[in-house]
Amino acid sequence: MPVVTFHLLDNEATHQHAEALLKGACALYAEVLEAPIERIRAFITLHRPEHFLVHGELCSTNGIHSPFFDFIIMNGRPIEKHHRLMAGFTDLLVHTLGVERSAVRGICRRVEAEDWCISGEPASVVRKAEVDARAAAAAKA
Repeated sequence: MPVVTFHLLDNEATHQHAEALLKGACALYAEVLEAPIERIRAFITLHRPEHFLVHGELCSTNGIHSPFFDFIIMNGRPIEKHHRLMAGFTDLLVHTLGVERSAVRGICRRVEAEDWCISGEPASVVRKAEVDARAAAAAKA
C-alpha cells in the first residue's frame, strides 16, 4: 500500500537520478515499514518550470528547484515511522538531485484501511490480519 510521489521540475533529473530516487524510495519504505517491496509504489511527476512557483516567482524565472513529495501510509503506523520517512525522502532528494535541504517540502497522508483498495477490495478486508496485528501492537505501546 505504501505510495510516494515526487514532484520535480522537468529536466532537473536525469534518467539515472530518477531511477536512483525511485529505487531508494522503495527501499526506504520497505525498511521503515517492514513491508514487502512488491507492495510499494513510487512515482515522479514532472512539472514545467513555468507551472511551478517557489518564493513567489515561477521557477522558470527564479531557477529554484524546490521538490515536493507526497506519501501515503495506512493509519495506525507509529508516528516515528512517519518521521523516518519524511527525513528519508528528504535525504534522498538532497543526495540524489543535489537540491538544498531547506527547499524540500513534503506531506504524509494517512489512509484508513477501509479507504484503500487492493485488487478492488478494501485493505481492511484483504489485509485484516496485518491491520489487526498493527492495531494490537499500537494499543500495547
